[in-house]
Amino acid sequence: MIKHRGFPSRLTGTDFTFTIRRANKAGPTPLIERKRFADRRPADRAADAAFMAALWDQFGDEPFERGNLDGGRLSWLLGREVVPASEPFNPKDYSQLLRIDVAAAHAAFPNSVPSEAGEWGEDEEAAEDGAEEDDEDWA
Repeated sequence: MIKHRGFPSRLTGTDFTFTIRRANKAGPTPLIERKRFADRRPADRAADAAFMAALWDQFGDEPFERGNLDGGRLSWLLGREVVPASEPFNPKDYSQLLRIDVAAAHAAFPNSVPSEAGEWGEDEEAAEDGAEEDDEDWA
């Protein structure tokens, strides 16, 4: 099992894990497509967005190996924002190649992933504009 060095191990200040420390002796947690409902807790939504941002920062639009990425956290994105990079897909394989579907990821997490044209979500731009204005006040 490959360990993704530099990848955050969890969402800061929470118990939402992004990576595992070692391979499971009973075999990898199988990846399944989990449905996300509109009434999910804000903390769960924040964990999904942070995990997607970490995936984008680490891998971009290139295929990546599942490795030590948390199977449960990946399952919340599988089939929509994260898709198999090769066929046949084996959900119980640490060496399975995955990739980010940029269009789907940007639609679901506009502040975590830029669009295919390289544009970020409106909220991100507004936050950047606000930050620039704040910097001017300090000068």
